[in-house]
Amino acid sequence: MAATLERRELGNTGLKVSYIGFGASPLGDVFGPVSHGNALAAVREALRLGINFFDTSPYYGGTVSETVLGNCLKELGVRRDDIVVSTKCGRYIDGFDFSAERVTRSIDESLARLKMGYVDILNCHDIEFGSLDQIVNETIPALQKLKEAGKIRFIGITGLPLGVFTYVLDRVPPGSVDVILSYCHYSINDSTLVDLLPYLKSKGVGVITASPLAMGLLTENGPPEWHPASPELKSACRAAAAHCKEKGKNISKVALQYSLTNKEISTVLIGMNSSRQVEENVAAALELSHEGMDEDLLQEVSAVLEPVKNQTWPSGVQQT
Repeated sequence: MAATLERRELGNTGLKVSYIGFGASPLGDVFGPVSHGNALAAVREALRLGINFFDTSPYYGGTVSETVLGNCLKELGVRRDDIVVSTKCGRYIDGFDFSAERVTRSIDESLARLKMGYVDILNCHDIEFGSLDQIVNETIPALQKLKEAGKIRFIGITGLPLGVFTYVLDRVPPGSVDVILSYCHYSINDSTLVDLLPYLKSKGVGVITASPLAMGLLTENGPPEWHPASPELKSACRAAAAHCKEKGKNISKVALQYSLTNKEISTVLIGMNSSRQVEENVAAALELSHEGMDEDLLQEVSAVLEPVKNQTWPSGVQQT
């Protein structure tokens, strides 16, 4: 493929990441079993097509995702300098633990599974389920020590409610947090992340967004049973998907392209578990680069979703 994927600067890190990132949660069998052959083919194809950013977590599949990703990258003989790898800490299959002791142990376990000497980014995973004050006063200082030890290069925080980012960033020393990973807030149905972008830029923080398909809402098949969206939001997304189908288009492609249009967002993470998925996602991105967004269709879909625009759902524990 002659065209190459756009790369964008990630905040002040100096990292340049492909603007589509490989979300490795499906490699943890979280959406059904993935054979080693299919996982290897997906990672190989991602690298061939110019994806250089890979994201995982010990939580995905109870450590399976990290192990599979590490095995695939090793088997393919990837040069460490050619890729950007992020993993997470604080959320595990048996619950949440953001203590300094646990996150310090966590990175050693992750590095062993990934077969790496360091990760580029270590994210505190879904911080709204812990104490935000513990994140500020204990977790991030512990991660700073890991940075000094060379086990991680940069520190990130993830969560659904956008307020958790401002809470933490307003309370830690400047430069303590390098990136944030937000999800489900930069898609056609919910673009509230855009309001936070000037603030994040002022803090020198890189921005990663995930779930451009809103955890399955913006797909022809619809979301999984457990999806926390309201019936009204699910219904509107079904109608939007049907509208795209009538026009001979797929809402997932429209949603992904929309999420890639904002240059202030460095990369969009999308889960992939087969070479076909990788090819389709990269093709959608390259089509966007060459032909631009189908603005008419985007406006039509936005009109269908207008009654539920920016509707989200609760996540996390009540902060005291």
